[in-house]
Amino acid sequence: MEEITKSISFDGRDIGLRVGLLAPQAGGAVLIESGDTSVLVTATRAEGRPGIDFLPLLVDYEERLYAGGRIPGGFLRREGRPPDRVTLTSRLIDRPLRPLIPGWIRDDIQVVATTLSMDEQVPPDVLAVTGSSVAVLLAKIPFFGPMAAVRVGLVGDDFIINPTYKEIKNGDLDLVVAGSPEGVIMVEAGANQLPEQDIIEAIDFGYEAVVDLIRAQREIIQELEIEIVVAEPPQENSALIEFIQSRTTEKIQQVLTQYEMGKPERDAALDVIKEEEVLAPIAQLPEDDPIQTVISEDGKAISRIFKDLTRTLMRNQIVVDGVRVDGRKLDEVRPVSCLVDYLPKRVHGSALFNRGLTQVLSIATLGTPGDAQDLDDLHPQDEKRYMHHYNFPPYSVAETRPMRSPGRREIGHGALAERALIPVLPSKEQFPYVIRVVSEVLSSNGSTSMGSVCGSTLSLMDAGVPISKPVSGAAMGLIKEKDEVRILTDIQGIEDFLGDMDFKVAGTDTGITALQMDMKITGLSLGVIADAINQARPARLHILEKMLATIEKPRPDLSPYAPRLLTMKIDPELIGLVIGPGGKTIKGITEETGVKIDIDDDGTVTIASTESENAARACQIIQGMTRKLSPGDVYVGKITRVIQIGAFVEILPGKEGMIHISQLADYRVPRVEDEVAVGDEVVVKVREIDNKGRINLTRLNIHPDEAAAARVAAGVAGDS
Repeated sequence: MEEITKSISFDGRDIGLRVGLLAPQAGGAVLIESGDTSVLVTATRAEGRPGIDFLPLLVDYEERLYAGGRIPGGFLRREGRPPDRVTLTSRLIDRPLRPLIPGWIRDDIQVVATTLSMDEQVPPDVLAVTGSSVAVLLAKIPFFGPMAAVRVGLVGDDFIINPTYKEIKNGDLDLVVAGSPEGVIMVEAGANQLPEQDIIEAIDFGYEAVVDLIRAQREIIQELEIEIVVAEPPQENSALIEFIQSRTTEKIQQVLTQYEMGKPERDAALDVIKEEEVLAPIAQLPEDDPIQTVISEDGKAISRIFKDLTRTLMRNQIVVDGVRVDGRKLDEVRPVSCLVDYLPKRVHGSALFNRGLTQVLSIATLGTPGDAQDLDDLHPQDEKRYMHHYNFPPYSVAETRPMRSPGRREIGHGALAERALIPVLPSKEQFPYVIRVVSEVLSSNGSTSMGSVCGSTLSLMDAGVPISKPVSGAAMGLIKEKDEVRILTDIQGIEDFLGDMDFKVAGTDTGITALQMDMKITGLSLGVIADAINQARPARLHILEKMLATIEKPRPDLSPYAPRLLTMKIDPELIGLVIGPGGKTIKGITEETGVKIDIDDDGTVTIASTESENAARACQIIQGMTRKLSPGDVYVGKITRVIQIGAFVEILPGKEGMIHISQLADYRVPRVEDEVAVGDEVVVKVREIDNKGRINLTRLNIHPDEAAAARVAAGVAGDS
């Protein structure tokens, strides 16, 4: 089978597309490459299942550790549950792809991206996003594309396209921008408190590269003589539309203009209208009525038309009157309130954040270096010392459903809040704790992810984590009707559900730390995006002001139940001595002192305990074990064992030497027991350290001043 290739270059970084050879039974397949990173992306379409009333698009990103020349860990030695980063990449592909596939499609569509090779220089995620567009086009799936994505980094003062992992780590920006021919369709970013204008310029810079990738896709599609398929939407039954509109339009408008009505009351009122004005009257119609025929063929038609009508009326109210369903102005934030130290100090820090009906309880926990999360994926980062986890229980939206492991949404929202706070966290050297924050969504009515950012900031400050600046966040929305555009500040649930954009912006008073923009339309101009970013700033600062009125700065003291950490450095060559054979030595220290000990490969020893005395004792033991001795050093030690030819003395915690019987006194000692006994404290001098590391001691030729200094150092008195 003949393979067709296409290549495009960005500042010396090439992206190649290869189609026609791999996965011939898939609807469409492309191998997209850059450097030694290769990602196979396929798209397949199957006949739809009965009763489906949504777009059944399934996107899976697969990571194989052979791509990086590695064998998986664990008992099975094969890839198992996908790591969070893999789930996040699946979402990254899905978010710009989904708005471009017509929402009325009911066939099953699956996109699978598999990283086959990776050189640890080129991240595969943006390649997979672009590859998904090519695969969908090749599969002749209806599509408002092509679509492409690039990553933008900032090195010094220069933006670069598709930076390496090292450039991302050392830079101040990690931004992914995806776009269609209509404009920008998705933005995902982490930034080191960059000004709004820098972010806007970065998006513009990235979209220029997106346009080039779209052009390359069109060329390869033309070469293959494949047409881009755009299906016509199905037409709703006009009689049913007229029936619903005539009976409900005025009543829905009345509900939407009762601004004092809360979300539960509004939802209940709309349900009553649908039941009394639509469902009940239709049930009374004769069986041979045309409307009854429509409903019997399409059981979802009533709900779909009623939702579309509500959507239209809500949007017209915003566009024409400039008033939202809760009476707010377009740039107005809902009431904000905050509480800290809400839970007992058994938890190390807690905060309750409320914005309108959205309520998030965030809890911060401090752990030891050994609590860091090990990462077993293709990314060069091998551990995380800050983790943010987000939980969204069904009661938060007055629903019931089984509670299982976190889904993609929970993982994605947690990662966004995590990314927003990383730039303000203290360094490992400044604050060696591992930090975990859990955000429990107790009530949801729009932008719980930004509520999690605010709640997490407060809980970290309550826990005494010395963050450099507090972070707040706001979610922006959009209503676009033809040429009329309205940007909404702090969107609530109905505006997210029936609107065109969900644009989350988090940052400090200095600049932006995280962005996430998702669209329901096929593209947006840079000017509108810039307006949304700039309109978010006063909202963020308003929320930040409310937060700082609750707690102005991180607490100076940690919870009494948080571990206290002592750090020290030892010679890396002595790590094995501290650990001991099979971990015997370090286990003995922890059992004796009740502390937790972590040792890094560079010789950094971290000792954790809620009792400072125990931590100091463990530190003393390790210092003693690792202290380098020299002949002539004088110590006060304790006799630990007596044998026929001498006595063993513990001169430092965990370090023993032996006094030969001939070195016990300046006269002949008949028996060791005549001179010393177990438990005696003696002043000894290091006579020699032999080639096997054994320490030989003596009690001879010790000057009185040396003995006195040794007693002072050991904190003992008296003669030995």
